[in-house]
Amino acid sequence: MGDGRIPTRGLPVSGLRSCREIVACRVGLGCRCGGGRGGTRVAEGVVMLRSVGARRLRQAASLLQRCQSTLVIAEHTNESLTPITLNAITAAKRLGGEVSCLVAGTNCDKVAQELSKVQGIAKVLVAQHDVYKGLLPGEHYLHKSLLTKKCLVSFLAMKTVMENISETVINCNMYFSSEELTPLILATQKQFNYTHICAGASAFGKNLLPRVAAKLDVAPISDIIEIKSPDTFVRTIYAGNALCTVKCDEKVKVFSVRGTSFEAAAVSGGSANVEKIAAPSPVGQSEWIEQKLTKSDRPELTSAKVVVSGGRGLKSGDNFKLLYDLADQLHAAVGASRAAVDAGFVPNDMQVGQTGKIVAPELYIAVGISGAIQHLAGMKDSKTIVAINKDPEAPIFQVADYGLVADLFKVSLTLKKK
Repeated sequence: MGDGRIPTRGLPVSGLRSCREIVACRVGLGCRCGGGRGGTRVAEGVVMLRSVGARRLRQAASLLQRCQSTLVIAEHTNESLTPITLNAITAAKRLGGEVSCLVAGTNCDKVAQELSKVQGIAKVLVAQHDVYKGLLPGEHYLHKSLLTKKCLVSFLAMKTVMENISETVINCNMYFSSEELTPLILATQKQFNYTHICAGASAFGKNLLPRVAAKLDVAPISDIIEIKSPDTFVRTIYAGNALCTVKCDEKVKVFSVRGTSFEAAAVSGGSANVEKIAAPSPVGQSEWIEQKLTKSDRPELTSAKVVVSGGRGLKSGDNFKLLYDLADQLHAAVGASRAAVDAGFVPNDMQVGQTGKIVAPELYIAVGISGAIQHLAGMKDSKTIVAINKDPEAPIFQVADYGLVADLFKVSLTLKKK
């Protein structure tokens, strides 16, 4: 009926006052209608309508899920897959429907074969071209490139939001990634009609996906930590102090995945098809010159099982040697707070926090870090947190599993000896 009432044509309804009475009558508990046959017939009709409605909703949800298809953008080094891609695959599988992975690079067949064995992937799409030669994940090395005049003008226009811009040379590996990969992703989405596109929320993904979303004319969702349904996602706001549930009605959902919030997909047991696709014509606005790798015997910060981080309490960059020695003994990576980075103690690729790298190791040791809210947002998901600080009121102790109020220099030397 137009007024929202349940149609009861042919069913006696005299004496009924509420849904509670209908249920009572249905189970034989009696109601104001006397619990007679007529009341039972009304209750049966209502229950039947509810049952049909619930069944149709389940069928519609199942059909919608089968219509979902997700494209995961693989982050790799041409030789191996970056771990955060496995976390993104797990997130994609929770959407339901088919999951495919896009691998773009040069001589990246090894990565494609690695992905084909990952559980939950139906298809691996491979695009190889010389233009993708420099598209390695930017977190692993510094990439300096000579810019064309047209590209340089674009960068200078963005000077207020970029750091360390020189006249002709810039650390712009991420720019090349998004510039050349975006047309490929758009063409792939159009060809296979994907409903979702995602990647890990690394420097690679955070730079690439907003450009893809802009070209698709949709709003991207960044750094999600949970998937409630194919169109509803959860992300953190206010430096991790609040959760925001986002319902997305865009034709194509574009989102990045926080790696620490999803388990890595199993790397064996899958049997995905590997399919080669044509790469679109190069954009050609920039020319890749060379790459300079920064090599370290320590684990990579975002994937290390143990992380030792230092703050401004270390007082100088030279004193970070205490942490380097301790990290080497623990086979750990070394991180830093933003205060230590801003003070020039260490380079910014070591920064842990909201504007740095998000980590969730088995063990996180914070040395001389007060615990600003931005830093906590980047490490509070660590399994075990140990804090060393001489200030007993330091906020870091609020999230620490073990806290030591002491002089960090004495403690570091003691730990080093042991």
